Formats: sequence, structure tokens, C-alpha cells
Amino acid sequence: MSSPSPAEKTNAAPADLQGLVTEKLNEASAGLDMKSAIDIARIINAEDAKVAAAVKKALPEIAMVIDTVARSLRDGGRLIYVGAGSSGRIAALDASECPPTFSTVPQQVQYLMAGGPKALASASDVNEDSPELGQRDVAKRRPTRKDIVIGVSASGRTPYVVGAVEYARARGAKTAAVVCNPNSDLSQVADITILAEVGPEVISGSTRMKASSAQKMILNMITTGAMTRLGYVYDNLMVNVHMKNAKLVERGIRVLMRLCEIDRDTAIRTIKSAGKSIPIAVVMLKANVDKMEAVRRLQKSDGNVRLAIEDSRLEL
Repeated sequence: MSSPSPAEKTNAAPADLQGLVTEKLNEASAGLDMKSAIDIARIINAEDAKVAAAVKKALPEIAMVIDTVARSLRDGGRLIYVGAGSSGRIAALDASECPPTFSTVPQQVQYLMAGGPKALASASDVNEDSPELGQRDVAKRRPTRKDIVIGVSASGRTPYVVGAVEYARARGAKTAAVVCNPNSDLSQVADITILAEVGPEVISGSTRMKASSAQKMILNMITTGAMTRLGYVYDNLMVNVHMKNAKLVERGIRVLMRLCEIDRDTAIRTIKSAGKSIPIAVVMLKANVDKMEAVRRLQKSDGNVRLAIEDSRLEL
């Protein structure tokens, strides 16, 4: 008789929360309900200060995931986050911010949330207990070898997330886990595990606090790092900004002025002649070419602005 999969074990076993670091009592916040407002703020702030150090320990694994995501996106694949509760909302936030920041299409960075989009605003906790629902939802996205599916779960045992990642891996997709507890079920079904061991929460079990802060930092690193590796950032400037509103238009103008050391009027004229595309405008000015040649170079470099200027290729 074969042993049950991690998804089956997670679904069948009672919730063993006592063994989870994120569920333990935090001695630093004992008697919190009797503290003054300033003392509560100080305690939370002191605990939050531990988050960056926990994330720092996972930098090698984060770097591995950054390169995997970059390769997947360059090859026409997708990054698909899977989460539930607070973790799912953090994943949805990161995915939704990629198009306005890097001009990616929504299909490139996606999210799956237990309970669907409506669960972003209202809790739908029952759905996260079903690995079958996770498998069903990710199956609808038809994961392939080009894709990477990242499960985000503070406990590392959320059945919906474990089921989805396990299914995606069986279909050949690269997989990763972002967790805050060691030796988790999710880590067993993922190719790479990013562990941010932030310790007990100020309010026991409230992983919307330190755990979610760590997850947000990690997901920001993954997408920002991958987009930078793909050349959607030039120097440390947002050259792929999508100029959809007044703030972003102004940001685009300032990026071009700074990068190309030109005045505002020249920047505005160049952006107009480039069809309101900052990458095209940057290549036009930096390489001293017309719009048609700038477009050709960007196509040749897969949108990598620096390589388009140099008119060469770089293997990630």
C-alpha cells in the first residue's frame, strides 16, 4: 500500500497547530491586553524588527527562485502564486502590482486564492482545507514546464496550497514554497523552499503580522529581482513603467531626463515620438537610433533595455 501524499496527509490529519512556530505563545507580548497604546506599539515594532533578519537567512533560496522566475518568463512561461487567507492576499497584491510597475501583461504573473477573488475582501477559510480545490483551480491554468508555481503559506500545511503545488509539479512546472515553519508539507512538494522563520506572533497565530510581512518582502524580491534580470529595470530606474495616469507619466519623464541627461522638453518630445514607450525612448537616445531601430533592438533583446542599447544578447 502506497503512503499518502503530503496533500492527503494534510487533509486527513487534525490540525496540529501546537508544533508550528507561528502558533506558539510569544513571551515578549505577554499581558498585551493590559499594555498602554505606546507599549503595544513598541512591542509590535520590536517583533517586526526581527523579520528582515529572518528573510536574510533565506537569500540564497530567494536568489534561486528569482533566476527560475526570470527564465520562465523569458521562455514565455508564467509565474503563478497560490495562497489562502493572509498569504493569498499578499500574493495577489504582488501579482497585481507587476503590470503597472513593469508593463507586464496580467497573464505573466498570476495568483490563485482559496475561495477565489471574493476571498480577498471576505474570509473564505473552508476552501483552504481542500487539496482537491487547489488541484482543480491550478488545473484550470494548465501549468506546463515553462511555468513556475509558488505556494505561499505561513504554516506550510494549508491543504489548498499543498494540493495545487503538488499537482503543478506533477505536470512538470517548476515549484517553490514560501513558508514560515520548518519541515512543512508544502516544502515536500516544492523544488525550492524559502523559509523565513520569524518566530511566534505578537498575537498568537495571527500570521497577518510578522509572517505576512516576511512574505511580502520575499515576493517583492522575487518579482523585482526577476524583472531586473530580464532588463525591465535600467540602472535602478523603472524604465518599463506603464504611463497610465498623471503620476506615472511624470515618473516616466523624470526617468528619461535622469538616464539620458536631457531637459524636460526633450524628454516629452522623445516620449511622444516613441509612442509613449519609455524603453523605446531610452534606446533611441542612448543608442542614437530612430524608433524603428529601437523597436528592432528591443525585440531582439526580449525587452532588455540595456542589451538593446548595446545590441547584444545576454544569457540569464
